[in-house]
Amino acid sequence: MNNKIESIEQILLKEKMISEKMLRELQTKKITSGNHIGKYLVDMGFINEEDLTKAISKQLNIACLKKKDYPKSPVPIEDLNIPLNYLIEHKCLPVKLDKDKLTIAMVDPLDFYTIDNLKLTLGFNVEVCLSPEKDIIETLEHWYGSGASIMERIVGNMGEEELELLSSTDSDDVEHLKDMASEAPVIKLVNLIISRAVEIEASDIHFEPFENDLRIRYRIDGVLHDMEAPTKRLQNAISSRIKIMAKLNIAERRLPQDGRIKHRVSGKEIDMRVSTIPTIYGESVVLRILDRGNVVLDLTKLGFPANSLKIFENIISKPYGMLLVTGPTGSGKTTTLYASLNKLNSSDKKIITIEDPIEYQLHGVNQIHVKPQIGLTFSSGLRSIVRQDPDIIMVGEIRDAETADIAIQAALTGHMVFSTVHTNDSAGAITRLSDMGIEHYLMASALVGVLAQRLVRKICSHCKKLVKVGKKSMEEISSEIKDILDVNDLYEGEGCEKCNRTGYRGRVGIYELLLVHEEIHDMILKKTSSVHIKEKARSLGMTTLRGDGWQKVKDGVTSVSEIYRVTLEEGI
Repeated sequence: MNNKIESIEQILLKEKMISEKMLRELQTKKITSGNHIGKYLVDMGFINEEDLTKAISKQLNIACLKKKDYPKSPVPIEDLNIPLNYLIEHKCLPVKLDKDKLTIAMVDPLDFYTIDNLKLTLGFNVEVCLSPEKDIIETLEHWYGSGASIMERIVGNMGEEELELLSSTDSDDVEHLKDMASEAPVIKLVNLIISRAVEIEASDIHFEPFENDLRIRYRIDGVLHDMEAPTKRLQNAISSRIKIMAKLNIAERRLPQDGRIKHRVSGKEIDMRVSTIPTIYGESVVLRILDRGNVVLDLTKLGFPANSLKIFENIISKPYGMLLVTGPTGSGKTTTLYASLNKLNSSDKKIITIEDPIEYQLHGVNQIHVKPQIGLTFSSGLRSIVRQDPDIIMVGEIRDAETADIAIQAALTGHMVFSTVHTNDSAGAITRLSDMGIEHYLMASALVGVLAQRLVRKICSHCKKLVKVGKKSMEEISSEIKDILDVNDLYEGEGCEKCNRTGYRGRVGIYELLLVHEEIHDMILKKTSSVHIKEKARSLGMTTLRGDGWQKVKDGVTSVSEIYRVTLEEGI
């Protein structure tokens, strides 16, 4: 019967979690088969613990339990007389006691010595199920121990001598840096920090060194939150590990570097953009997480008001012209453009994009990554794109007069051009192009619409509650807002486990769509100020960013404070 059981490495190969080349490397290192090879792969960051657990579960046909499957209350080990140290050492967690049968979750279900020992000591039948080590240890500590976190345990398991070695700051020796970053505890730490960020849907991870500590922050729904961080002595080891993953020069600490990482978390591939910059206390490292599974490429799900969505879909369907999307970094501009391209993508249209960087790959769309170091800039790339006979062109960002001029010429010669600029509102895009030296008659002829947008946090649906707005609070809100809201009861989030106690979970867009029809066209020709253009657009029915925001407050989607937070510069 044992002959029919596939080895762990065979299962990992079959599931494409490791390659033949990786397996040969392991064999040259004389890593033995079974649980040892799996543990080595996890420790070295080749696979994650969840992948290994799934493989072992399939290999042995044993049920697999995750943390969410554990009972709400612990099995009383005091009555069983099992020491906590014994359970931690052998990585087993009692999950159910039913008369004379004890069910335990184990990392290694083939640890027959521990299983037999428990049977003899307790006099129970023991049923084994499989569970990830992280879940078992965290639950043991939470139920029976001091509550020490998994990060504290990883660091705590390092000896003082090892910590001293890892904290070395003077050496520029590449081999030493590689050795330092290849230590199993360092790999575990970095993998833990990344997997936690993916689990709670953070968009960025910030590693910030200061004089006496290393600070780690996650950006969740656009807001930074402090997270648990290891000792400062590990900062060089952690930054070196990230550089190795991103294939950057680990010996270069004086200049900024940029790279990319592909990392497998919970069975899915995650892309990350890496940026490092030197600071007085060490290198600041930021990882931007690009999780394709979380990107929304459906215009109807981005938060557009129904009337604005209809107008926007009409604009992007035009055969030629220029559509600009404006807003600060992180306001969802690229996602809106990708969703637009996704809607227009068909076999009868040729679509070409030029981006820096390409955040998500779109099937059927020709995407170009700018490389200024070899002369491939937005402007030079755009010139070549026009010769490719495209129907639709997307320029990641208009940063200079040359790119703006070529994009407008393309829009005037039969192409639909999408791009972004950094301005506070929709009318401000006209001023921005004017500042770049673009003639107003060209703008008036090329522009078909400008969309300004922001992302606001949504109130968590799991802890959402209706609250009375106090008299004092209502007095603080201007009369115009009260007229828009026309409510005395608003929603807010209490904070729960699902939203990390913030009261918010997920984000939605608020939009201001300026349609360049005849009257706006004439005002652009006359070089009218953006303030007057915006006033005119409002009189013609344009909803401002705040106007859309207040409607979402009224609908219970977001809060008043959130609208103020993202539209500080915006007038009502």
